Amino acid sequence: MKIDRYLTDEAVLQIIGQRLAAIRLSMNLTQGELAERAGVGLRTIQRMEMGQAATQLSLFLRVCRVLELMDRLDVMISEPPVSPMEMLRRKGRTRRRASAKNEPPTDHVPWTWGT
Repeated sequence: MKIDRYLTDEAVLQIIGQRLAAIRLSMNLTQGELAERAGVGLRTIQRMEMGQAATQLSLFLRVCRVLELMDRLDVMISEPPVSPMEMLRRKGRTRRRASAKNEPPTDHVPWTWGT
């Protein structure tokens, strides 16, 4: 099944867990061996593979490292492209903050008929 934005978080966690389990099995690793190599608990691996818990990201990365999936993370979360015009505006500097939102003033009185 393809992961897309229409799936619930629980469904995505289950799919990721199933994929992690399939990769682990293709590497002929037991859950215990994976847990030991990744430096996490056996129960963490079991819960990850069942899609039951959103574990800490650092634990997920340890498992991905053992299963040799780190290169795929770069594809999944790639750097956003920067337009040439934006590069000129920045003059070589990297962006450090989000822009403020342009919101209407809060003291604005709405217009009404006949008053």
